[in-house]
Amino acid sequence: MSYVDGFVLAVPNANKQAFLDFAGKFDPIFKEFGALRVVECWGDDVPDGKQTDFKRAVQCKDDETVVFSWIEWPDKETRDAGMKKMMEDPRMDPKTNPMPLDGARMIYGGFRPVLDI
Repeated sequence: MSYVDGFVLAVPNANKQAFLDFAGKFDPIFKEFGALRVVECWGDDVPDGKQTDFKRAVQCKDDETVVFSWIEWPDKETRDAGMKKMMEDPRMDPKTNPMPLDGARMIYGGFRPVLDI
């Protein structure tokens, strides 16, 4: 069964192209290490909630947009091996390739699909 990593982050509007460039450079590495698909979604209709919402989850500021992303893997074992390779890959060094966003406010997790229609 497949496995999915999900991510929610806040990206400064001024860094949209830098984010796309960053993702365009690094998302193929996930595929190199076994991912089936990587999807990056720029927030378009992200409403404010009454108790919680995407914006509050990542402390999104007025000059930022919420990004929702996911990586599909064939299984958890491939994901675990792929993520380990990503963390060890010198191309991912934040000193030479900094993220165009505040990674400390990113939320993420791994998920086992339980229904796929």
